[in-house]
Amino acid sequence: MIVLAMAAASLRRFARDRAALFFFVALPVLLIVILGATVSGFDEFRVGVVDRGSGPLGRSLVAELDRSPAIAPRRFDDIGDARSALRRAEVESVVVLPVGMDAALRDGTDVAVTVYADRANTDQQAALSAVAAVVDDQAARIQAAVFATEQAGGSFDGNLELVAGVAAGSTPVTIELDVVDAESDSLPEGFSYSAPTMLVLFVFINAMAGGAAMIQSRTLGIYDRMLAGPVTARAIVQGETTTYLALTLLQSLLIVGVGALLFGVDWGNPIAAGPLVALWALVGTGAGMLSGSVFRTPEQASSIGPAVGMVAGMLGGCMWPLAIVPSALQTIGHVVPHAWAVDAWTTVLSRGGGLVDIATELAVLAAFALGLLMLATVRLRRGLLA
Repeated sequence: MIVLAMAAASLRRFARDRAALFFFVALPVLLIVILGATVSGFDEFRVGVVDRGSGPLGRSLVAELDRSPAIAPRRFDDIGDARSALRRAEVESVVVLPVGMDAALRDGTDVAVTVYADRANTDQQAALSAVAAVVDDQAARIQAAVFATEQAGGSFDGNLELVAGVAAGSTPVTIELDVVDAESDSLPEGFSYSAPTMLVLFVFINAMAGGAAMIQSRTLGIYDRMLAGPVTARAIVQGETTTYLALTLLQSLLIVGVGALLFGVDWGNPIAAGPLVALWALVGTGAGMLSGSVFRTPEQASSIGPAVGMVAGMLGGCMWPLAIVPSALQTIGHVVPHAWAVDAWTTVLSRGGGLVDIATELAVLAAFALGLLMLATVRLRRGLLA
């Protein structure tokens, strides 16, 4: 009962700390949104479109660009604005539909669709290919409609609708690509990337910063008064452990819930995700208690602790995938537990892995948690009995 009473008192004190609540609740959600938006949409090319009066067929082409899964069109009224956006890398290319495009195509005259691209943009060639595929598809239908009109009569619009109907009813030729031994080395894009990495980052950072509460209890003599009563050093250690474990689990469940309900994050196999969340909470518990037993002042814990957590997060792949850094940095990154947690989430979310598939990562995280908890317990008991 004493352990639970200590934990309840600590949690009530935490709930009254508005700054701590901001870092506990608001900041992780905000960064999930920002980072998720930053790393999403890489499968779509941003294409500027300037329609100078192309007519119905030009508008039809713009609609086709809109329907393409590889293109995210952005309309501009002026070529100058579109080219400025291109220079600022806001779009990968700019398509200009000329005046009189509709009339020329109906007469069977060739029409040049101008496309601007920036050589410095590495995605411009792929964007041009995506645009060319849409333009070629519409051009083939128009050519067929012109040919039908010339040979069989009828209206161009009627023949174009007939061609579109035939095209829609035909069985397309598909190409199936099967890459042998291909496995994703990074988390999925969008919120499925930001949510698990922010869970790993902020559970650790907030636990480190939370060490300030332990230091305040020590400097205010709260521990001494407890030891003067019917409370043992062991009970104090258990109480603090329960407090930190409750906070890390609460924040983990908050991020998991927000990710699933607000951003549609699929957290994968629950039999694998559950132990992973729990073990990371234990790692955070050990880190927070060690912070409270190592630093001498609350200011040190609340400033140095998060900085240490941020550096570990960068090394461990919370800010960017370790797959894109040199192998030496990947090795260095696995000195911190963050890299093992991100590896486990990558296996669960990108490869559909289960509990057995992340057994190695879980074992390493358990070793980190055990080591941190043992160090924190020894230092805290030593400080209490000194």
